[in-house]
Amino acid sequence: MKRIWIPQVIVCVMLLWALNPANPYGYYTLLRWVCCGVFGFLAFQAFTLKKQGLTWVLGITALVYNPIFPVHLTRAIWSAANIATIIIAVASIIYLKKGEKT
Repeated sequence: MKRIWIPQVIVCVMLLWALNPANPYGYYTLLRWVCCGVFGFLAFQAFTLKKQGLTWVLGITALVYNPIFPVHLTRAIWSAANIATIIIAVASIIYLKKGEKT
């Protein structure tokens, strides 16, 4: 599980860029696919490390961003959700790294 932080960095950059209101709709569709995939992968990693709480947080985050059954929110709520998701992604770097060493 080396370099587990790379997916989180990619997601964080994409989520920061999503705060730009001039992005085309296609960007947000791509963002949903990437976030859903990354957080699903991270939930699996947390599950493997027996981190039950983190598994739930990451799994729910993946569901919020799923592109198949999209959650429809206002732009303001999505902006807040994107910032919260960045915090979750950064926290997952720390918690998954701790789990690796134990």
